[in-house]
Amino acid sequence: MKNSTLAQRIAQFPLLEKLIALEETTWFNPRATTLAEGLPFVGLTRDDVAAAHARLRRFAPFLAKAFPETAASHGIIESEVVAIPAMQQRLAKETGIAVDGTLLLKKDSHLPISGSIKARGGIYEVLAHAEKLALAAGLLTLTDDYSRLLEPECQRFFSQYSVAVGSTGNLGLSIGIISARLGFKVTVHMSADAREWKKARLRSHGVKVVEYEQDYGVAVEQGRRAAADDPNCFFIDDENSRTLFLGYAVAGERLKAQFTAQGRIVDAAHPLFVYLPCGVGGGPGGVAFGLKLAFGDHVHCFFAEPTHSPCMLLGIYTGLHDNIAVQDLGIDNVTAADGLAVGRASGFVGRAMERLLDGCYTLPDESMYAMLGWLAQEEAICLEPSALAGMAGPLRIAASGRYDLRNATHLVWATGGGMVPDDEMAHYLAKGR
Repeated sequence: MKNSTLAQRIAQFPLLEKLIALEETTWFNPRATTLAEGLPFVGLTRDDVAAAHARLRRFAPFLAKAFPETAASHGIIESEVVAIPAMQQRLAKETGIAVDGTLLLKKDSHLPISGSIKARGGIYEVLAHAEKLALAAGLLTLTDDYSRLLEPECQRFFSQYSVAVGSTGNLGLSIGIISARLGFKVTVHMSADAREWKKARLRSHGVKVVEYEQDYGVAVEQGRRAAADDPNCFFIDDENSRTLFLGYAVAGERLKAQFTAQGRIVDAAHPLFVYLPCGVGGGPGGVAFGLKLAFGDHVHCFFAEPTHSPCMLLGIYTGLHDNIAVQDLGIDNVTAADGLAVGRASGFVGRAMERLLDGCYTLPDESMYAMLGWLAQEEAICLEPSALAGMAGPLRIAASGRYDLRNATHLVWATGGGMVPDDEMAHYLAKGR
């Protein structure tokens, strides 16, 4: 972006100056409105999410047999919600900011099959594609036991088709593992930010990994081009996929059921604040949509991004969405939070959620590493750096003084870390000391 154009942008959007300076920033969305007013702009409905719930129930017998780690949950991919009071005290001790209310952690970091939030959307989209193909071929009916898809006949059928995706790591893991198990040929186009262990894990499942020296945007574009040349190749588009989005959205009603089982109330007097690490936006956007459907105006959702990759904040704040990238401002998009290393946000998610999102904030890698160490020490929970982006949220909300938090629930959405090798986790923890 030319200096004159950049100066004009800053004059029009003063907050850009802080983003360019890589300063920690908290932005409260002035366009946030009620669910009733914001829902029509999403382009999806409760019925769409209900259909996603139903599809996952149909696939439960398949998942229970294909992945023994899901047998105990009868093929339902879900994570627990845990209280982290010692971490709440540690945050106050380290920062001097006391957070009223109860602090919880949603452990999507430890979801079965692929150990990250992507086990929701990524796996769901592959299942939806497989179902469509199998139904059209007469291999399956909606009333069948879907574990039939493990039979050699079905595996041979799926081997005629391929699946491709561009990823910084975790989405590729989820899609690669489930696609290979169904019998698809799989190619994952990995950006420079992707960790080596994730590439190795994919290759161990027979997945083809194509590596790029550029960032996420290039990996996605190259993957899209390669898939366009093959009529039997299905490209999963993290930037624009409504199917991915719906896979994440299922989390809303499931969390509501978990809260009911715990006796936890969410209403006007007991608000819920949810903090979601954000890369391109599909995961946090879908989850936030599901949460709004489940809890209405009593839930407040915030996206968390690295100071070096604030693409969603940039897109929604300016209203330019995917028509502007952090690189346009001279921001390098280099962060240890590999899942969040995205320079251009999803225009679909930004436009869908811009009226239902309460705000965004940024934080540096050093803060993520520090909180990673604190969480391991206080609660014996180990996460990826990017999963700690949400942990700063309660501090930002408390410091703002905008809300009465005395009866609030704060939910940090832990997005990844369950499959990290021991040596890699030791490296993370060393940086967190």
